[in-house]
Amino acid sequence: MHLENKKVGIIGTGKMGQSLLRGIISAGKAKPANIYASDVYEPALQALKDELGINVSTDNFDTVDNSDLIILAVKPQILRNVLRGFADHINENKLIISIAAGVPASTIEEELHEDTRVIRVMPNIAATVGEAASAVSAGKNASAEDAEVAMEIFSSMGSAALVTEHLMDAVTGVSGSGPAYIFPVIEAMADGGVLEGLDRESAQKLAAQTVLGAAKMVLETKKHPAELKDMVTSPAGTTIHGVHALEKNGVRAAFTDAVMASAKRSREMGK
Repeated sequence: MHLENKKVGIIGTGKMGQSLLRGIISAGKAKPANIYASDVYEPALQALKDELGINVSTDNFDTVDNSDLIILAVKPQILRNVLRGFADHINENKLIISIAAGVPASTIEEELHEDTRVIRVMPNIAATVGEAASAVSAGKNASAEDAEVAMEIFSSMGSAALVTEHLMDAVTGVSGSGPAYIFPVIEAMADGGVLEGLDRESAQKLAAQTVLGAAKMVLETKKHPAELKDMVTSPAGTTIHGVHALEKNGVRAAFTDAVMASAKRSREMGK
C-alpha cells in the first residue's frame, strides 16, 4: 500500500491528530478530499474542515468505512472503547496505525480481529511544530509495505525510525519523554545567561537555537556527539571549562537515569 490515491482516516483530532493532518497535507502525502477525520467535538472538526478542506464527522463509522488506513489518535485510556465501537467495520483490507502510548499492537488486534494489520507508532510532542521523533513498529499481521507507509506518514512531520515493538519502552524513555528533559536544559542555560547579564528574551532565544543547532549538526554530519564536542573544546578554553562543570555535576548520569526511569514506568504502565 502506498499513500498515493489512498484514503486516510484519523480518529481523534486533538493536538497530535491535528499535527498529523497538517503534516500529511503539507507534505503532499494525501489530498484533502481523500482525508476523513472524526472526533466528538464538532466545533473543532468544523474548524479543521474550513482550514484544510478535509471530510469530517462526529461518527467514527464515517471515517472507518471511507478509509483505506485509519490512524488512531485517541487517548490510551479510551482506546479500547473506541475500537469496540467500530470493530465490525474492520477487515483485512484496512491498515490500522495507532499512536496510543503504552498500548501494544496485540491489544488492538484482540479488540478488532486477530488478522487485523496493525502498526504502532510513538511520536513526540514536537509533532506540533513538524519536528517529531517517531518510532514505528509492526504488528504480527502487518507487512513490510505497511511499515513503509507508516514511515512515510511520520517522516512528513519530522523523522522516523523502524524498531521492534519490545523496544517501545526504550523509545518512550529517549524520544517520547525526551522533550521534557531538554526544556529545563534550555531554561537553565537561559538562567545562566541572565545571571551573566543577558536579558531574558535574548538568553532564551540563544539557548534554544543552540540546542536546535547542535541537534542539527548531529543529524546532518552523522558524526559521533563526542567528536563534535571535541571540535569546539580548545585547550584551556572556555568550552572545556563549561564541559568540566557539567561533568562534575553528573550531567551524563542524570540524563541516562532519566531515560531509564521513563522506560521503566512505561513498562509498568503496559502491564
